[in-house]
Amino acid sequence: MKIVWRCLTLLTATASTLALVAAPAAAGSAIVGAPGAGDDYFPLAGNGGYDVSHYDLDIRYEPATRAFTGAATISARATARLSRFNLDLRGFTVRSVRVDGRPARFDRDGQELRISPRSGLSRGERFTVSVTYDGTTGRPTDNTGALYGWVSTPDGSFVANEPEGAATWYPVNDHPTDKASYDFEITVPAGKTAVANGEPRGQYTRDGWTTFRWHAADPMASYLATASIGDYDLRRSVGPRGLPIIDAVDRDLGPTGDDGLARTAEMIDYFGQLFGPYPFSSFGAIVDDDEDPGYALETQTRPIYAGPPSQSTVAHELAHQWFGDSVTPARWQEIWLNEGFATYASWLWEEHTGGRTAAARFASLHAQPETASLWNPPPGDPGAVELFAGSVYNKGAMTLQALRAKIGDAAFFALLRAWYAGHRGGNVSTSDFVRLAEKISRQQLNGFFRTWLYTPGKPTTW
Repeated sequence: MKIVWRCLTLLTATASTLALVAAPAAAGSAIVGAPGAGDDYFPLAGNGGYDVSHYDLDIRYEPATRAFTGAATISARATARLSRFNLDLRGFTVRSVRVDGRPARFDRDGQELRISPRSGLSRGERFTVSVTYDGTTGRPTDNTGALYGWVSTPDGSFVANEPEGAATWYPVNDHPTDKASYDFEITVPAGKTAVANGEPRGQYTRDGWTTFRWHAADPMASYLATASIGDYDLRRSVGPRGLPIIDAVDRDLGPTGDDGLARTAEMIDYFGQLFGPYPFSSFGAIVDDDEDPGYALETQTRPIYAGPPSQSTVAHELAHQWFGDSVTPARWQEIWLNEGFATYASWLWEEHTGGRTAAARFASLHAQPETASLWNPPPGDPGAVELFAGSVYNKGAMTLQALRAKIGDAAFFALLRAWYAGHRGGNVSTSDFVRLAEKISRQQLNGFFRTWLYTPGKPTTW
């Protein structure tokens, strides 16, 4: 089955603008944290009034019955004086909620888990929330009908959250503007392997169950978290500068299942030269044998593939570690900052390895007629249902090649390096990119970006 990229990116919205939204209140009075982070495409994704610093997730999963039990401990800081706040969680039965170790009142309203601490929270106060929950998992779908979140499979789980599917398996502030570090403790039947982000911190087997511990120290958007389970073999190698590379490959795929990963270390080195140092403490891949999802996702440090990936797909997902995972859009409307950049990076890798040049790819695509689906919707604001439209990927990448031709190679690659260096670990908008491009190129580029990103149809002059 063909693997379809679904890597899951002109207002200046910042992380604080979106993640800290709360209901209006008189100065000094307690407020109810907002049930959404303010995203136009997904109004109920995320929450307002607090900022998460760490998730500690303890999960037990039985693939045969899909029985799931979870205990989540969330470390956060209140950004307003709160009488109540929300977490995103879909399904499951919540058994208990504690705030700083004390029982807290809670209720459910759709995907919102509403929590009322006994004494409220002061602005700036650091606190922990502990939630125990259980239930049966399924095969959830996003607003386009594609499988996402915790997808139950015959041998385990395929976990890929983009855009707001993290709430299908843990309580979360589910918006890209609230990044946090993670610890995972995943218990599965002996013989299964559980793989998450970051690096392994040991495993043990007791009474027919194996517990795998993983630690992800680098701040991560919730849509990039994974806890995939299957019949995986873990394969370790070393990348540039001693970078650990940990691949999990399903045994059913045989010896060629990881062929597309063979040049990963070379790719890391090449993209590091173009964009700047690799952002995180490790890398790798999860290669599953369940092609029903039909896509790959750039889960942080360990992209997940529904089947054996091509070299081009691996390059695409790797490039996302810079553009999407480290430098992350503040609004889903601006997903082209993920997909256009990663698609263009795969073009650069093809050129670097003796294939078509990026200019030739651009020319071939631009030769397509005005009626081609390539041109719409505009990649700068595709709409929630068209979030993963082909134009977001290809017209987004063409935008970068057209910009390269307009401002010259020296300015263009200086722009990519400065974009990453200046926003590493943060959240960005298209307007941020436009301002930086104008500063580096010393050209006025509003009209150029309006033509390529926001105007329907095929660009003819720019």
